[in-house]
Amino acid sequence: MRNVDYIIVGDGYAGLFLAHQLIKNNKSFVIFSEGRKSASQVSAGIINPVVLKKFTTFWKAQEQIDFLKDNLKQIESYTGENYLIDAPIHRIFHDENEQNLWLKKSGIEELSHFLNKKFDRLNVVKNDFLTGKVNQSARLNVNGFFSGLFSYFEKNDHWVKEKFDYTQLHPSESTYKDLSFKNIIFCEGMGVKDNPYFSEIAVIPNKGHHIKVKLSQPLSENITIKKKHFLFPTGSDLYFYGGTYDREQLHHHIDESAVEQLVKGLSEFYPYDFEVEEVHFGFRPTVKDRRPIIGRHETFRNLYVFNGLGARGILNGCYFSGDLFRFIEEDIPLHEEVSLNRFQ
Repeated sequence: MRNVDYIIVGDGYAGLFLAHQLIKNNKSFVIFSEGRKSASQVSAGIINPVVLKKFTTFWKAQEQIDFLKDNLKQIESYTGENYLIDAPIHRIFHDENEQNLWLKKSGIEELSHFLNKKFDRLNVVKNDFLTGKVNQSARLNVNGFFSGLFSYFEKNDHWVKEKFDYTQLHPSESTYKDLSFKNIIFCEGMGVKDNPYFSEIAVIPNKGHHIKVKLSQPLSENITIKKKHFLFPTGSDLYFYGGTYDREQLHHHIDESAVEQLVKGLSEFYPYDFEVEEVHFGFRPTVKDRRPIIGRHETFRNLYVFNGLGARGILNGCYFSGDLFRFIEEDIPLHEEVSLNRFQ
């Protein structure tokens, strides 16, 4: 029987950033992944400290940005790749009122580091009222991040390429099939609804579509443009545009109305012809209060859940993986705002 400190179930941002915490703290582990693309793996990879509808920020935004940058440098040290793309967000203003609101908000201390007071005019796209640049925003090379880490896991015998079978888990004996473990952490996104130990946690599916398009007139800069949705180059002559939010149409196939919404949204500020080459969708695990759900099973003290990352999967996944690790290893309490117990 193989002995490991941790089993991770799930292959999205939560699972991979948690695996990084284990690597840098010299803990043995395996991660269960069937190799199917999760919602994280089809995400935009946007790293954004600002809510761009209201020009506000969110809880621990600066701390999360700083922690992410440090951890991506650490990951680069063993994968050999830098996955951070320096492509700041430029928010297209709808009118002068939005310009004035941006400037007003940029004077607030918690936003002053994020909202650039100098407005820019972009080429190619319509931006009659200019754009505001979000300082410290960037993108993650999503495909590179997942392929690089899973390549590392495979080389170091961390990756179990199979579906996790709950019937084979024996928490009281701390065993799963031929594995003996100290702790097991479920990072399954919406897959948690099939988990008999944590199926009742309050995550809500939010379906998101994005399209990949070929633009007849390429953008002149490698930036991320935001109006209704995000537009940026993917490096393969295609551009990502998305994503939508839908809590109603939760079937497992493409929703044509979402595609129409995206085409219409892109047409509003891109005045040239474009072709839709690909359509993708995934289900984000969201929470009513927009904070992750992290905690320990009330009966089996070696079982944990890390879920509900929502649309900020990269920042939430990275930052709170550190909190979860310290909670397990050092008994440092979790913030009440993210604790599983807040719903009890």
